[in-house]
Amino acid sequence: MIEKTYETPCGTIHYWIGKEVNDSTVSLVLLPGLTADHRLFDKQMAYFERKCPVLVWDAPGHAASWPFELAFSLEDKARWLNEILIRENMQNIVIAGQSMGGYVGQMYAQLFPEKLRGFISIDSAPLQRAYITAAELWLLKRMEPVYRYYPWKWLIKQGTNGVAVSDYGRTLMLSMMRVYDGDKERYARLAGHGFKILAEAIEKRLPYEIKCPALLICGEKDHAGSCVRYNKTWHKKTGIPIAWIKNAGHNSNTDEPERINALIEELIDRIVQ
Repeated sequence: MIEKTYETPCGTIHYWIGKEVNDSTVSLVLLPGLTADHRLFDKQMAYFERKCPVLVWDAPGHAASWPFELAFSLEDKARWLNEILIRENMQNIVIAGQSMGGYVGQMYAQLFPEKLRGFISIDSAPLQRAYITAAELWLLKRMEPVYRYYPWKWLIKQGTNGVAVSDYGRTLMLSMMRVYDGDKERYARLAGHGFKILAEAIEKRLPYEIKCPALLICGEKDHAGSCVRYNKTWHKKTGIPIAWIKNAGHNSNTDEPERINALIEELIDRIVQ
């Protein structure tokens, strides 16, 4: 993988791309969730980098993409992503976004529907206002003080054991959280800002319609918020196929990477046929 950077008005985004694959008809974009970084998709990068052009980033403000002014919106993130993809000449985009990455993917679908060939939500949820309660929306805007309140050791425990069930998944998430060791304030600000811009995007009440082939993926042991409930309703209302992953939590792509890789590949194969 090759590490590159992209300058924005708020800071520098670091991203990684695989070697060019000339005979591919799609480009795979992997978007990690809130407070995670590009390593979340190590198993997917290793599998797909010889099959198609593939890109993953440290989202703005995360890990290597720091320092970064937390003065951007979810729409800004999607537009910056598009500018990076244009720079790298990546076309016929398939986005696989985990948690917050899935929300970025939906915003990308809203802004650039003609560029998106496929969308995969991994333990994420819909952006439409109809799915979320007023109480949940209220809380999303006020998460920073919640993270400030809890001791760092407790946050690390919940942030690792609470999102993965496999030894690999928990060890990986622990290493990603260790990026913020000694700076709980940065972690709280980053998480709080992420939830806030999510709430603001939901309040826009945009269609956020997925017009391309899509797949919902959710771990059966996903206990992050109301993710399971959201996905059941999302599938029922839209008819988007859903895959429930046994022995997987919120980071199902780290708990069951081979299964997730197969599902991503199946969608890509369906697109290129």
